[in-house]
Amino acid sequence: MKKTICLIILAITIFLLVIQKSNNVVIPREAIRIRVIANSNSNLDQEEKKKVLNNIKMELYELLKDARTLSEARKIINDNIKRLNISILDSTKENFKLNYGMNYFPKKVYKGIIYEEGEYESLVITLGSGQGDNFWCVLFPPLCLLEGNNDTEDVTYQFFVKEMLEKYFG
Repeated sequence: MKKTICLIILAITIFLLVIQKSNNVVIPREAIRIRVIANSNSNLDQEEKKKVLNNIKMELYELLKDARTLSEARKIINDNIKRLNISILDSTKENFKLNYGMNYFPKKVYKGIIYEEGEYESLVITLGSGQGDNFWCVLFPPLCLLEGNNDTEDVTYQFFVKEMLEKYFG
């Protein structure tokens, strides 16, 4: 019996070590991302990006708050591209480009979590030359639009088994 318990604990520990090493988070393909790319990394351009982001998040929250499926969200976005363009135009003096479709996202490491590069369905707003830092998150399901809140909260990923092991053996 003791041997079995030790083997189970060893297997769980190895599993947890493998999970901690990979730290890859897979956002499901059934998601729509949003990305706002600043003209440059100057303070002025980064502030402009934040202004556009806050404005467009409020607009998207209003549009998507009742969307229940991916196809509903797609239709709403497609039907409101003109409205979104006007919303962006109202919040920036920069030239911009709005693109909804499959767009490239580079690999990103954020707080030790790896988000893989690739082509993702997304709404991308590029301000000016688009050479600055960007903001992105998951638009649908609405992970960054919750209750239309302008504050972005940090997400912490936790593993139940790891917590239990730490609780009883840590």
